[in-house]
Amino acid sequence: MAFTIQFVREFTRLGLNRSVGGVLALAFSRELSPVVTAIVVAGRIGSAFAAELGTMQVSEQTDTLRVLGADPVDYLVTPRVLASSIALPLLTLMCFTVGMASSALLADGVYGLSINIILDSAQRALKPWDIISAMIKSQVFGAIISMVSCAWGVTTLGGAKGVGESTTSAVVVSLVGIFISDFALSYCFFQGAGDSLKNCM
Repeated sequence: MAFTIQFVREFTRLGLNRSVGGVLALAFSRELSPVVTAIVVAGRIGSAFAAELGTMQVSEQTDTLRVLGADPVDYLVTPRVLASSIALPLLTLMCFTVGMASSALLADGVYGLSINIILDSAQRALKPWDIISAMIKSQVFGAIISMVSCAWGVTTLGGAKGVGESTTSAVVVSLVGIFISDFALSYCFFQGAGDSLKNCM
């Protein structure tokens, strides 16, 4: 909604009211929804993964699994990586839907820009690849968050202090990984001059 305030104000001054929805839809689908969702998940789920596995490591529960003949990676890490890679695209889609709906309501209620204009502009600007790219990004972000957090968790040393340090490090490294991979994926997916906004003018 804060993003919408800036765009609607500036675009209204330029007489580009009919482009607001398209710009918002492209910004949400390509960047904001995947990245913001990944940041929230890294803070909530990534830290939980690292803390849980770190506690298991310092209390020697992972050693018990090895004694029982179970591979801790297969038993503890793989399900978390798969779950994150599946769940994050669904959360991103939810974030995109809620973001567009709240932006349309704000533009209509505060700036008098019709919801129909916003949605029509968004529909004309969005292409299937925009949504697909968001899903691909989300899967990559989910894998990064879970793998980094689990790696820090299963290599924890030093008791309770080590668990705290691993949890903090897991979140920080996950965020850096998200930003770097976001740049790399955006560079690969959206090279060259785009013509998406021409359709919503």
